[in-house]
Amino acid sequence: MRKVSGLLLPAERRAITGLAGLYATRMLGLFMVLPVLALYADDLAGATPLLVGLALGIYGLTQAALQIPFGLLSDRLGRKPVIAAGLVLFVLGSVVAAAADTIGGVILGRCLQGSGAVAAAIMALLADQTREQVRTAAMATIGLSIGVAFAVAMVLGPLVAASFGLSGVFWFNALLAAMGLPVLWRLVPPAPRRLRHRDVGIDRAQLGRTLRRPDLLRLDFSIFALHLVLMAIFVAVPFRLIEAGLPSERHGLAYLGVMLLAFIGMVPLVVVAEKRRRMKAMCLLAISAMLVSLLGMAWGGAGLWWLLAWLLAYFIGFNLLEATLPSMISKLAPAGAKGTAMGVYSTSQFLGAFLGGVLGGALAQQWGLSAVFLGAAALAAVWLAVMVGMRQPPHLVSEVVALDGDHGDDALETLMAKFAEVAGVEDVLVVPEERLAYLKVDRQRLDEEALARLIDSGRERA
Repeated sequence: MRKVSGLLLPAERRAITGLAGLYATRMLGLFMVLPVLALYADDLAGATPLLVGLALGIYGLTQAALQIPFGLLSDRLGRKPVIAAGLVLFVLGSVVAAAADTIGGVILGRCLQGSGAVAAAIMALLADQTREQVRTAAMATIGLSIGVAFAVAMVLGPLVAASFGLSGVFWFNALLAAMGLPVLWRLVPPAPRRLRHRDVGIDRAQLGRTLRRPDLLRLDFSIFALHLVLMAIFVAVPFRLIEAGLPSERHGLAYLGVMLLAFIGMVPLVVVAEKRRRMKAMCLLAISAMLVSLLGMAWGGAGLWWLLAWLLAYFIGFNLLEATLPSMISKLAPAGAKGTAMGVYSTSQFLGAFLGGVLGGALAQQWGLSAVFLGAAALAAVWLAVMVGMRQPPHLVSEVVALDGDHGDDALETLMAKFAEVAGVEDVLVVPEERLAYLKVDRQRLDEEALARLIDSGRERA
């Protein structure tokens, strides 16, 4: 046996750069519409608040429905062809929405954009292209790229719309996705033999076990609620800015300031959550900040600076949760089940986005803008109550140990027992067909010498 460790290889660096860029530009295209669609929908025939909300969130429904099928197709047909097909669908959807003069056409275009559900295939290709020891850092890079893409989209969307209208935003989406095709085929290295990756893909054998974990279900509900609220309030936020005296062509600058300050405000809170092991406290603080800000935005009429202050509080909480919820999933998922847990989590996120757009539009149509914020605040209050009962996530990290030689069933059981006896090893899964052992360890308690002796003894026997 050998403990897996090492630095990025040049091919891995190329793969991470290319795939992070693909993921980020795709999410940029999806989110650029968020701050502008409600404002510019008046030019679309048949537009109502409900249908505008549906147009905002419909991509989430097709994402949730198709991400697992696309992942399975990539196992059979190859990662790159499936990702390329998803990018083509995104381009097609963007063109349909750009050419549309009715809200129905925009809904169809957004649906097609979401149908290119290649997130799972991209993550699987990333796993194919990276070794176990660098995969966590590679996935973190993808996560960071998504966060940056969201912030840029909030600024860029209003700026593009002010100059070229809503259709210009969709044409820009099409251009970004089309540029991703040469990046995929030329920058990302040739794909190696396709493998199963328990830290990325869904393992059906682990699915039931994952769905029976109340702590993981709380986190699934959290990402569901987080994106439901986000989509719902952006049926109303652009109009609140107009009411406060900020013309639409200056919304991008307002979001730029808010996003920069929100990032600065979020960083020390993430440090407290991770380094001082205050994950639960920071989670409750973030939800509380969002709840208060939603109530503040519901009042309206308090002036532009108050509205920007409420938006700042909201996005500090939002960014904090976007950064820490995946970390909590990783800490709480059983050994070898991280990919399954993340698959359920991702599906919950997309369903939340879909329902948020629909519910936000329905509330705005029936009772006005304040009802959108009050409805979102009510959900945030329920969410806060749900998370109060969550236990503090154990500060565990994943370790992967490569197994040398063949091991029979008896030897594997003995091996698992020996790993479990090492102080600080909290969970073990040995997968003989992958020749890997997945460990969840507490760094502060881990007896590294005992683990090293066990690894060395296995290497000698092999």
